[in-house]
Amino acid sequence: MKKNIIVLFFLGFTCGLPYMLIFTTLSAWLRDVGISLTIIGFVSWAALMYSLKFLWSPIIENVDIPGLSKLGKRKSWIIFSQFMCLIGIASISFFDPKTNLSIIALLAFYIAFFGSIQDISVDAYRIELTGLQNQGDLAASYQFGYRVSILFATSLALIFAENFSWNLIYFLLSSLMLLGIFSTIFGNNPTTVTNRKKYFKTLLESFMDLLNRYGLISSAVILFIIASYRLTDIIVGPMAMPFYLDMGYSKIEIGSLVKTVALIMSVVGFFFGGFIIKIFEMRHSLILGGLLILITNILFSITAISGKNIFLLATIVGLDSFAAGLVATVNITFLTSLVSREFTAVQYALLTSMMMLPGKLLGGFSGFIADFFIQFSDLQSVL
Repeated sequence: MKKNIIVLFFLGFTCGLPYMLIFTTLSAWLRDVGISLTIIGFVSWAALMYSLKFLWSPIIENVDIPGLSKLGKRKSWIIFSQFMCLIGIASISFFDPKTNLSIIALLAFYIAFFGSIQDISVDAYRIELTGLQNQGDLAASYQFGYRVSILFATSLALIFAENFSWNLIYFLLSSLMLLGIFSTIFGNNPTTVTNRKKYFKTLLESFMDLLNRYGLISSAVILFIIASYRLTDIIVGPMAMPFYLDMGYSKIEIGSLVKTVALIMSVVGFFFGGFIIKIFEMRHSLILGGLLILITNILFSITAISGKNIFLLATIVGLDSFAAGLVATVNITFLTSLVSREFTAVQYALLTSMMMLPGKLLGGFSGFIADFFIQFSDLQSVL
């Protein structure tokens, strides 16, 4: 079990790295060179690839990677996607957003596409490694690795961006995908149910399996909960970094204090979430997590009206990160409990796509909305 926990830590790291580099850090890079919030919001639509991953999950379920199939279905797809992400992140470092923004946007979609394939494969790998009783521990370890990748992709990236080019930072960070490749090679092979079917048949039977097990009304309620549970966090994601920068915080302040506090508190939240799951029913854990997210999201309005106050921001970010960490562990365990082993990759991809799609669609307009209110505020001050 200890080996599985270590492997899931590194896989969480390499799953978080490409996502953060195109969804959060790229926003900071673009804002740092003067790109408008509206355009930054639209570029964030690259992360829609993660929301649509259920569309290519049947391919991952039914197709073997030539030359890597001896490693096993899950491990071969994980390594293939990690290598493709490495190439994409390294490639983005050769372009300037001021003159090649369209190319960078296309590369962001490319990275997100293969990042989503990595997510599908790692989720299926994690679920098949052990029973539900140990999924909380694996989810916490995965999320811990994911948050450590945030430390590298945001905190360290911002600190080094003060003295080095963003291009160099992206190139160096791309090499960290090798950590996932090596850990996957030495990881255990799970018991994978081989059930090869045609593309549309796999999608249909996967969805019908959920309906048959939970019924139409219960399935609809479950999908609504999944789609709305983390809606606010996902919508505001692309605007967080630009917001900090526009408030006057330096890249070093954001990277060294705010993001470090976020990492520490989110890790506490991950493992507290694992503890909560073991002592409370799932529905009570979900309700607690939802209330914490609601409260901490509201607290961010205080920073907007209080002006620059690094310690106030760090406190609120810490509370928000604790809530997000707890919710992440609870949510992953909840989604895992819904998945049938016969359709591991497809069903989990479908459920996580439902979780992310509404937020990603609305998040693309977050920059437009922010620019509108900024212009409206400036107009009011003139009048």
